[in-house]
Amino acid sequence: MKHWLMKSEPDVFSVDDLAASPGRRTYWDGVRNYQARNYMRDEMKRGDLAFFYHSNCEEPAIVGIMKVVKEGYPDHTAFDPRDPHYDPASTPDAPRWFMVDVKLERKLRRPITLAELKAHADGELAGFKLLARGNRLSVLPVSDEHWDFILGLE
Repeated sequence: MKHWLMKSEPDVFSVDDLAASPGRRTYWDGVRNYQARNYMRDEMKRGDLAFFYHSNCEEPAIVGIMKVVKEGYPDHTAFDPRDPHYDPASTPDAPRWFMVDVKLERKLRRPITLAELKAHADGELAGFKLLARGNRLSVLPVSDEHWDFILGLE
């Protein structure tokens, strides 16, 4: 089993939106970065766990834990011209973008803020990809050691 961090802007889709989804489950669509797509298409497996991270907000933070319940498959939002994630270069016969289905395992007892994570950047979280300078990926791998340390902050 691998661990991941998946970012979403809370005003677009929040952990509460996932909690309110039927079965606390949904597809994770709209990823339009090739490396993040490759992680979802090629490496995420059913049963993997991911941190739900609220990004681009007043206080970015890890707010929940999700489980991958369906492995990578073509992102159908890329085929719909009315969808904001539409990509005319992606077709059902030659999909460019992929998504996975996730299920909320639980919300964290408290948000673990980016500021709190950064406080450990030179210690226990050295090498944590979220803290890498210039990182913009919406899907990131998380090492077992980093995963365990972050959960210990809760």
